[in-house]
Formats: sequence, structure tokens, C-alpha cells
Amino acid sequence: MSRIAKTFESLKARNRTALIPFVTAGFPFADITPELMHAMVEGGADVIELGVPFSDPSADGPVIQKAGDKALALGVGMVQILQMVRSFRTRNTSTPVVLMGYANPVERYDQQHASSANRTGKTQTGSAFVRDAAQAGVDGVLIVDYPPEECETFAADLHAHGLDLIFLLAPTSTDERMAQIAKVASGYVYYVSLKGVTGSGALDTGAVESMLPRIRSHVQIPVGVGFGIRDAATARTISKVADAVVIGSKIIQLLDDKPREQVPQTARNFLREIRTALDS
Repeated sequence: MSRIAKTFESLKARNRTALIPFVTAGFPFADITPELMHAMVEGGADVIELGVPFSDPSADGPVIQKAGDKALALGVGMVQILQMVRSFRTRNTSTPVVLMGYANPVERYDQQHASSANRTGKTQTGSAFVRDAAQAGVDGVLIVDYPPEECETFAADLHAHGLDLIFLLAPTSTDERMAQIAKVASGYVYYVSLKGVTGSGALDTGAVESMLPRIRSHVQIPVGVGFGIRDAATARTISKVADAVVIGSKIIQLLDDKPREQVPQTARNFLREIRTALDS
């Protein structure tokens, strides 16, 4: 059983909703991410989603795009992100970590390592990214632009290394799409509650409530809800129907203008407020 599955099983036994904060790796300072991750766990995070910065994101709104641009400018890429996870794992071996991003950084990582292996005459099988992510302590991967029908080999490689492959579902997802995702998804699925990019629009909690039974008729793993959850009240409402609430843009906004010494405490305090609301 994966670390993600164990976490959701434990939460279900205690009738608790998972709190999943998202932060862009390397934001707002290149070396702060492991410390920030520990602070989020102290604030009540059950799973951490680490955003992999990418120059051409299709699903991210302006807040997360700006964070990604800053991280890229600071020289943060996949190699550095895996090292951040390794650093986090020296003190925390229980909290699941999910990398969320796009196909390009993953495929670029594999290409670079394949070239290196060829130069040294080494034989490489499978994805170098998957191998190295598993060794670093990553638990799951969410690749926004990998459709389920085109990544069965990638999914098999992940599962062989004990990693979960997480997919997005949207208000426009058809029953056929949900059934396709159910065949390869593991860990949890992430329901994008809004039509649009991250941080856009107001969350229609009624629409979420009506959609989740339809999703669960196809998907047997936990369902998290994100895109539009900005405060404790909304998180508490969503927690009544979802297995997890995911918060990203609001955290990025809170951290954006903070001096380095205030970043961990800011995240910790915000998540404690959300955690209290979820448990009330």
C-alpha cells in the first residue's frame, strides 16, 4: 500500500478530510522549500503537492504562473526539486509528497539522463525520472497534460516503483473520460471545481456537491477538490462531501511578499486555520 493510500485510510478511520496544500517548488526563495514543507505539516497538511515550475503552463492562473517564473529564474528545475524532497525526507518519512506539473520537465529529465547514460555506456530501462523520484521519496505524480489513454506505460512504471499516478477531473469531464481515468489512476483524483485556470472565479459549492456522486460512480479512490478554495469556511463546506481539499493560489499569494523568515510561519498559521475548520 502506498504512502498516499495509507494516509487516506488513516484519515477515513478517524472521519477526517485530507488537507492538501500546494506550493511551487523553489518559491518564494530557492532554498526554502524543505523548511516550508515541514511548516505546512506542522500546520496540518496531510499530503503536500509540490508544483514543478514550467515556462508554458496551461492550467495555472497568474498567481501560480508568477511563482513558477520566479522559481525558474532562481534556477529551480527537476534535479533541484528531487533534492528538496530528499532533504524533507531526512526528517519526515510519513507525509506523502506529490509532484504536480507538466510533461515537458519530466520528458526533458529523461532525455538528459538517457544522453548521460549513453555517453558512459550504461544501459537504462524505464524512466529515469520515475526511478529517481521514487528514490528521493516522492509518492505520486500529477502531470496535467498526460491524458490517460496515452500514458499506460508511464503509469505502469510509476506503479512498479510504488508511486501513484493522479489525474485531474473537471466539470466538463464525460462519463467515458472518468472511466478511462479510473483504469490507471491511483492515490486520489483531483476534481477541478472551476472551468478555467487556478485561482479564477468563485467556487460553486452546490455544483461540487452534485458532481461528486457522479465521479464516485466511476472512481473508487478518494476524491480531492481544488481550484477556488481560499478560506476556512469554503474548505469546511467542501470537506462535507470531498475526501480532500486542495489549496494552492491562496497560499502562494500569502507568501509572495513575505521576507524569508516569515514564510514558514505564514504558511503554518494559514493551514492551522483551515485544519481547525475541517475538524470542527
